[in-house]
Amino acid sequence: AVTLDPATSKVSFTLGTTFHEVHGTMALTAGTIRFDTETGLASGEITVDATRAETGNQGRDETMHAEVLETARYPMIVFRARHVEGVLVDPGHSELRIVGVMSLHGADHPMTLSAVVESGDGRVRGELKFPIPYVEWGMHDPSFLVARAAKTVNLRVQAEGRWDN
Repeated sequence: AVTLDPATSKVSFTLGTTFHEVHGTMALTAGTIRFDTETGLASGEITVDATRAETGNQGRDETMHAEVLETARYPMIVFRARHVEGVLVDPGHSELRIVGVMSLHGADHPMTLSAVVESGDGRVRGELKFPIPYVEWGMHDPSFLVARAAKTVNLRVQAEGRWDN
C-alpha cells in the first residue's frame, strides 16, 4: 500500500477564462492506495478538502464555494481506486493508470487517471494531471456577461508518501 503525506502533497487547478487563466489550490487531506501487482486489483481512496479551495481572489472564491463547488453541501472530493494498470518499478520510474470513481458534488464519475511515479528507499512520489468536465457533471457555470469560463477545469496532483508493507 502507498500512504500519502498531506503535508508534502499538493493539489492545484487551472481554469481558462476570457481574460485570464485562474489558478488555485486545494488540500489533499488523506490518501491510501492498495493494489496487487499481479492482478492490478486496487482499493483505497484519496480525499481532497474542497472547503479549502482558493484562488487568491476573495469574491471569486466565495462564488466558487457557494455556486460551483457548493462546499457547504459537498465538502469533500474523493477518488476511490479500483484497478491499477501498468508495471510498478521500485526503485525507479513508472507510468501507471489508476482506474476508479471520482465522487464530486454529490455524484460518482468513472475515471482513469494517468500517473507518473518515482519510487525508492520506501518513498514514492507521483504526479497526476487530468481534466474535470465540471459543467457536464452538473455544476454551475461561473460565466457572466462577456467573461466566459471554460467548461473543464484542469487538475494537477503532486503526491508524496511511503510504502507500507
